Order: sequence, then C-alpha cells, then structure tokens
Amino acid sequence: MVFKKGVKFMDIECLEYFQKVARCNSISKVANMSHISQPALSQQMQKLEDSLGHELFVRSNRGVKLTQAGELVLKYADNIIRTYEKMLSELEKQQKREIKIEADITIATYCLPSALLKMQNNFPTHKYNLISGFSDQIEEDVLNDICEVGFIINHPTAEDLVSQIVINERVVLISPTEYNVCEKIRLEEVIDHPLIILKEKCIIKENVNRALNSLGYNFDDLNIIARLETTEAIKTLVKRGYGVGFVAYNAVKEDYYSKNLQVSRIEDYNLDYNVFMVNKASKILADETREFVERFKCLGNNICC
Repeated sequence: MVFKKGVKFMDIECLEYFQKVARCNSISKVANMSHISQPALSQQMQKLEDSLGHELFVRSNRGVKLTQAGELVLKYADNIIRTYEKMLSELEKQQKREIKIEADITIATYCLPSALLKMQNNFPTHKYNLISGFSDQIEEDVLNDICEVGFIINHPTAEDLVSQIVINERVVLISPTEYNVCEKIRLEEVIDHPLIILKEKCIIKENVNRALNSLGYNFDDLNIIARLETTEAIKTLVKRGYGVGFVAYNAVKEDYYSKNLQVSRIEDYNLDYNVFMVNKASKILADETREFVERFKCLGNNICC
C-alpha cells in the first residue's frame, strides 16, 4: 500500500521502540526494559503499522516476528535513527560554537560590532552573542561561566582570569563645528566651555577629574550644563551646538569623518584608557572560544579600524 499523503508519520521515539522490538522479538520485554506499559507499546507499534500501511509483525503467544515489510522498515530505521542522532550531534556542536561575549557599554556599542564581523570572516562557523554591561559585573560573569569572554575597562582583579590589553581607547574632546577649538588643546582651556558629561560613574570622568585635580580643579568648578545617560546623548547636544564633551574616539570617528563635529586631543594630560579582554585559562576553553581569543589578541587595535 502506498503511504497516504497527509497521514502523520512516526516519530523517532516510535521508530526506536520498533527497532528494539524487532531485535528482541518481544513487545513485553521491550516494555519492561523501557518502563512503559505493554498496551501502550503495542498501541505505538499498531500506529506505526497504520501510518505505513503495512503489517510489520506476525504476532503469536511466543512473541513477534518481522514480516517482509518489517525487515525492510528495520533496514531503513537503522539509517534514520543514526542520521537523526548525527543531526542532534551536529546541532549540539553548532550550539557550542556560539560564543557569549559581554563588554562594557561603550565597547559593546562602538568597537565590537564591526570587530565581530571581521572575526566572522576568519571563523565562518562561529556565532557571537554580544551583551553590554558594566566591567565589574562582566568579570564576575566570566568567572561564573555566564559568558566565555569579557571586555572591560578596568584592570581585572580576579586571579583566576587571564587578561590581555587588546585596545587602547583614545579619549577626545568633541565640540560643535562652529566652535573654534584647535585639534590639540590644553585641559585648562576646556574649563571655560559649557560641558556635557555622563551622569553615571565611568573611566573617562575619573581620568578627567584626576587631571583636573592636578590643576587644582574638580567637576564642581566646571560649567556643566547637562549630565546624560549615554554617549549618544552627549553627541546629540554637541552637534546641536550646546557645548563640548569628553568621549571615546571610537564613538565619534564616523561623525568626525563626516564633519558633523570637531575632535580635539588634550595635549598636556593622557586621558586614554585600556580595554582588557578577560577569559578563563586557555586549557579549559572550548575550541571555538580559544580560536576567538587567540585571534583577537593578534588583531587588537587594528580590529576596530
């Protein structure tokens, strides 16, 4: 009988039971071994026969014996089950290729998206799951296997983690195009400008404040006109001519190339900071994570260009 279109075909579990029954020549034995009731297993075998339109067993008091059709189904069942198991194995491997990456917000927003696309060219089978966060929490997440790789802006404190400086992030002063600000400027010259800063604690504010302290100033002495949530918000107000702001260069280089704002470097203080890649010891990393880490170490700053 030809298999009827629209009839639901057996699932893999049913086929596996069929294979066991065929090899044991007994429904009752397989039911006992599989911890299901004999009537339930008998019903599954009957449904399999109905779906195929062929009797697969000759039943008797001494057990069951395969019919000619049953022999044919058993032959293909072996192949189907092995193919199915191989598929699951490949799916598992594919899932493992997803590398969970957490990065400090600025790095996740402006550096890593393009960097990960470049990494994808080197490792087409890799998949990257990028999440933004804060450096202190990211370090904990790497330790607790919540992510495999972290990018943080503070020197890691955990002894169990391996760290590598992969990016040196330049800090620049951005100003509206109509401002007459030189490409190189002394920090003291910034004090008279209206300043837009981030609301939350961040390494750029820390570095700027440290430099101001050496001049006998702090943020309270500056003309701060806005404290905002994000770098994007700072960029928006600067472009509209409201004031100046300190940001990471990678966050504004496209705007700079497009001449939407001016970029200046502080010439008398180094406000730059390092980005550390952190991960567990190489010997306990999955192969794909190890590949990613080693490649990223080699590329460093170049990967963000």
